[in-house]
Amino acid sequence: MNERQRLRRKPDEETLKDAGRIIKAEYVTSAVKPSQYPQEDWTEIAFLGRSNVGKSSLINSLCNHRGLALVSGTPGKTQTINFFKVTSKFIDSNKEEKRKNWYLVDLPGYGFAKTNKGSRDQWGRFIRQYVEESKRLRLLCLLIDGRHPDLPIDRQAYEWLVSAGIPLQIVATKMDKLKSSEAAKNLRQLTAQYPGLSPTISYSSLKHKGRAVLTACVHSILMEAEA
Repeated sequence: MNERQRLRRKPDEETLKDAGRIIKAEYVTSAVKPSQYPQEDWTEIAFLGRSNVGKSSLINSLCNHRGLALVSGTPGKTQTINFFKVTSKFIDSNKEEKRKNWYLVDLPGYGFAKTNKGSRDQWGRFIRQYVEESKRLRLLCLLIDGRHPDLPIDRQAYEWLVSAGIPLQIVATKMDKLKSSEAAKNLRQLTAQYPGLSPTISYSSLKHKGRAVLTACVHSILMEAEA
């Protein structure tokens, strides 16, 4: 693991208190090639996961904006790279209040159950091109269903991202669907199996649990980009 992927400590209470919040989020554009990407030189933080991992629900929860990312019962419904302009307010390392615009990038889910091979290959190409070539991508949040911590398809995605040198934060979704003991066990397993910038974040979009920790993680990246 390279320097950009060094392990960080889990944010403490003081960090969470100063982490701030997302105050505005709006859809900007969809793209399948670089010429369609937004041109503003803003930090990009991307979200990727297996189809039906709960990515849209997590994005809506994180941004506190119901309906921002469309939620569908059909796996693989997101078929483009979707860019959302987000405005965050947080306290910087000098204890000064800052506002910063950034792009939340919603990447299509992998493992499309109801899609033909040709479409999968096409989507795979433009996802790979974005991840490997974007100059503004500072963090990729890899979402893994907390109920299924050992799926081969997630391992394949993780190994590809690591080989590409992408800074990763692992987020375990749907954790509210597990009993507390099983959730704790699966969280330990994910943290051990998928090293990232910090220990795996447990997230429940329904109850917004984990939102403060993920917000702190995102804002720490924004502060680094500001430095």
